[in-house]
Amino acid sequence: MEPFDSFLVWIAEFLGAHLYEGIFLAALLETIVPPIPTLAVFPTAGFLAFQHGMSIIDLIPMILLGACGATIGTSAIYLIALKLGRIVLIRYLRYVRVSEKKLERVEIWFEKYGDKAVFLGRMVPVMREMISVPAGLLKMRIPKFVTYTFAGSCIWSTGTILSGYYFGEAVGLGTSTITSLP
Repeated sequence: MEPFDSFLVWIAEFLGAHLYEGIFLAALLETIVPPIPTLAVFPTAGFLAFQHGMSIIDLIPMILLGACGATIGTSAIYLIALKLGRIVLIRYLRYVRVSEKKLERVEIWFEKYGDKAVFLGRMVPVMREMISVPAGLLKMRIPKFVTYTFAGSCIWSTGTILSGYYFGEAVGLGTSTITSLP
Protein backbone atom coordinates (compact mmCIF):
# COMPACT_ATOMS: atom_id res chain seq x y z
CA MET A 1 0.00 0.00 0.00
CA GLU A 2 1.29 3.45 -0.95
CA PRO A 3 2.14 5.86 1.91
CA PHE A 4 -0.60 8.30 0.87
CA ASP A 5 -3.15 5.47 0.71
CA SER A 6 -2.18 4.30 4.20
CA PHE A 7 -2.42 7.88 5.42
CA LEU A 8 -5.96 8.18 4.03
CA VAL A 9 -6.94 4.86 5.62
CA TRP A 10 -5.56 6.08 8.96
CA ILE A 11 -7.49 9.36 8.60
CA ALA A 12 -10.70 7.50 7.81
CA GLU A 13 -10.24 5.21 10.82
CA PHE A 14 -9.44 8.13 13.12
CA LEU A 15 -12.42 10.11 11.85
CA GLY A 16 -14.66 7.07 12.27
CA ALA A 17 -13.81 7.01 15.98
CA HIS A 18 -13.34 10.75 16.63
CA LEU A 19 -15.35 12.66 14.05
CA TYR A 20 -15.56 16.07 15.72
CA GLU A 21 -12.05 16.03 17.18
CA GLY A 22 -10.69 14.75 13.87
CA ILE A 23 -12.19 17.64 11.92
CA PHE A 24 -10.75 20.21 14.33
CA LEU A 25 -7.33 18.56 14.42
CA ALA A 26 -7.14 18.13 10.64
CA ALA A 27 -8.07 21.77 10.06
CA LEU A 28 -5.58 22.97 12.66
CA LEU A 29 -2.72 20.83 11.36
CA GLU A 30 -3.48 21.47 7.70
CA THR A 31 -2.73 25.15 8.10
CA ILE A 32 0.49 24.52 10.00
CA VAL A 33 1.66 21.33 8.22
CA PRO A 34 0.39 21.77 4.64
CA PRO A 35 0.69 18.15 3.42
CA ILE A 36 -2.44 17.25 5.44
CA PRO A 37 -5.22 17.56 2.85
CA THR A 38 -8.52 18.87 4.22
CA LEU A 39 -9.76 18.36 0.70
CA ALA A 40 -9.58 14.63 1.51
CA VAL A 41 -10.37 14.80 5.24
CA PHE A 42 -13.50 16.98 5.25
CA PRO A 43 -15.42 15.08 2.54
CA THR A 44 -14.46 11.82 4.26
CA ALA A 45 -15.87 13.19 7.50
CA GLY A 46 -19.08 14.20 5.72
CA PHE A 47 -19.34 10.74 4.19
CA LEU A 48 -18.83 9.10 7.59
CA ALA A 49 -21.43 11.42 9.13
CA PHE A 50 -23.97 10.25 6.57
CA GLN A 51 -22.91 6.66 7.10
CA HIS A 52 -23.50 7.00 10.85
CA GLY A 53 -27.00 8.36 10.25
CA MET A 54 -26.27 11.95 11.25
CA SER A 55 -28.62 14.67 10.03
CA ILE A 56 -27.62 17.87 8.26
CA ILE A 57 -28.10 19.72 11.57
CA ASP A 58 -25.51 17.38 13.16
CA LEU A 59 -22.97 18.67 10.63
CA ILE A 60 -23.07 22.23 12.01
CA PRO A 61 -20.65 21.49 14.89
CA MET A 62 -18.31 19.75 12.42
CA ILE A 63 -18.38 22.78 10.14
CA LEU A 64 -17.72 25.19 13.02
CA LEU A 65 -14.95 23.00 14.47
CA GLY A 66 -13.30 22.84 11.05
CA ALA A 67 -13.47 26.62 10.74
CA CYS A 68 -12.15 27.12 14.30
CA GLY A 69 -9.25 24.73 13.75
CA ALA A 70 -8.32 26.47 10.50
CA THR A 71 -8.61 29.92 12.08
CA ILE A 72 -6.38 29.01 15.02
CA GLY A 73 -3.79 27.32 12.83
CA THR A 74 -3.67 30.04 10.22
CA SER A 75 -3.53 32.72 12.92
CA ALA A 76 -0.32 31.12 14.19
CA ILE A 77 1.18 31.43 10.69
CA TYR A 78 -0.09 35.02 10.46
CA LEU A 79 1.60 35.92 13.77
CA ILE A 80 4.86 34.27 12.72
CA ALA A 81 4.86 36.28 9.47
CA LEU A 82 3.97 39.45 11.35
CA LYS A 83 6.78 39.02 13.90
CA LEU A 84 9.59 37.53 11.76
CA GLY A 85 9.26 39.57 8.59
CA ARG A 86 9.95 38.73 4.97
CA ILE A 87 13.69 38.02 5.00
CA VAL A 88 13.52 35.49 7.82
CA LEU A 89 10.39 33.86 6.40
CA ILE A 90 11.89 33.32 2.96
CA ARG A 91 14.76 31.44 4.59
CA TYR A 92 12.37 29.03 6.33
CA LEU A 93 9.65 28.75 3.70
CA ARG A 94 12.02 26.95 1.33
CA TYR A 95 11.87 23.94 3.68
CA VAL A 96 8.18 23.56 2.87
CA ARG A 97 8.83 24.17 -0.85
CA VAL A 98 7.60 27.73 -0.99
CA SER A 99 9.88 29.81 -3.17
CA GLU A 100 10.32 33.56 -3.03
CA LYS A 101 8.61 33.69 -6.45
CA LYS A 102 5.49 31.93 -5.06
CA LEU A 103 5.46 34.26 -2.08
CA GLU A 104 5.70 37.29 -4.38
CA ARG A 105 2.71 36.04 -6.45
CA VAL A 106 0.65 35.64 -3.29
CA GLU A 107 1.67 39.10 -2.07
CA ILE A 108 0.68 40.67 -5.40
CA TRP A 109 -2.68 38.89 -5.26
CA PHE A 110 -3.11 40.06 -1.66
CA GLU A 111 -2.30 43.68 -2.53
CA LYS A 112 -4.68 43.56 -5.51
CA TYR A 113 -7.66 42.20 -3.58
CA GLY A 114 -6.85 43.55 -0.11
CA ASP A 115 -8.78 42.16 2.82
CA LYS A 116 -11.04 40.15 0.50
CA ALA A 117 -7.96 38.11 -0.40
CA VAL A 118 -8.02 36.49 3.04
CA PHE A 119 -11.72 35.62 2.77
CA LEU A 120 -11.41 34.29 -0.79
CA GLY A 121 -8.02 32.70 -0.14
CA ARG A 122 -9.47 30.47 2.58
CA MET A 123 -11.56 28.77 -0.11
CA VAL A 124 -8.81 28.09 -2.65
CA PRO A 125 -6.61 25.00 -2.27
CA VAL A 126 -2.92 25.86 -1.67
CA MET A 127 -3.85 29.53 -1.20
CA ARG A 128 -5.61 28.46 2.03
CA GLU A 129 -2.27 27.84 3.69
CA MET A 130 -0.36 30.67 2.03
CA ILE A 131 -2.71 33.64 2.53
CA SER A 132 -1.70 34.08 6.18
CA VAL A 133 1.86 34.93 5.21
CA PRO A 134 1.21 38.10 3.15
CA ALA A 135 -1.53 39.12 5.59
CA GLY A 136 1.06 39.03 8.38
CA LEU A 137 3.85 40.55 6.32
CA LEU A 138 1.62 43.39 5.15
CA LYS A 139 0.31 43.89 8.72
CA MET A 140 -3.39 43.30 8.18
CA ARG A 141 -5.30 44.17 11.36
CA ILE A 142 -5.70 41.06 13.56
CA PRO A 143 -9.49 41.34 14.19
CA LYS A 144 -10.15 41.73 10.47
CA PHE A 145 -7.82 38.83 9.63
CA VAL A 146 -9.52 36.51 12.13
CA THR A 147 -13.02 37.52 10.99
CA TYR A 148 -12.31 36.99 7.27
CA THR A 149 -10.41 33.78 7.97
CA PHE A 150 -13.22 32.30 10.06
CA ALA A 151 -15.89 33.30 7.52
CA GLY A 152 -13.95 31.85 4.57
CA SER A 153 -13.13 28.72 6.55
CA CYS A 154 -16.82 28.22 7.38
CA ILE A 155 -17.66 28.25 3.68
CA TRP A 156 -14.79 25.85 2.89
CA SER A 157 -15.82 23.49 5.70
CA THR A 158 -19.47 23.61 4.67
CA GLY A 159 -18.77 22.85 1.01
CA THR A 160 -16.28 20.07 1.57
CA ILE A 161 -18.15 18.34 4.40
CA LEU A 162 -21.47 18.53 2.53
CA SER A 163 -19.85 17.12 -0.60
CA GLY A 164 -18.89 13.98 1.31
CA TYR A 165 -22.27 13.81 3.03
CA TYR A 166 -24.21 14.04 -0.23
CA PHE A 167 -21.82 11.64 -1.93
CA GLY A 168 -22.74 9.07 0.72
CA GLU A 169 -26.39 9.77 0.09
CA ALA A 170 -25.96 9.54 -3.69
CA VAL A 171 -24.29 6.16 -3.61
CA GLY A 172 -27.00 4.93 -1.27
CA LEU A 173 -24.88 3.87 1.67
CA GLY A 174 -27.03 3.77 4.76
CA THR A 175 -25.99 3.45 8.37
CA SER A 176 -25.76 -0.34 8.35
CA THR A 177 -24.15 -0.86 4.94
CA ILE A 178 -20.56 -0.25 5.99
CA THR A 179 -19.61 -1.05 9.54
CA SER A 180 -15.88 -0.61 9.39
CA LEU A 181 -13.34 0.87 7.05
CA PRO A 182 -10.60 -1.22 5.37
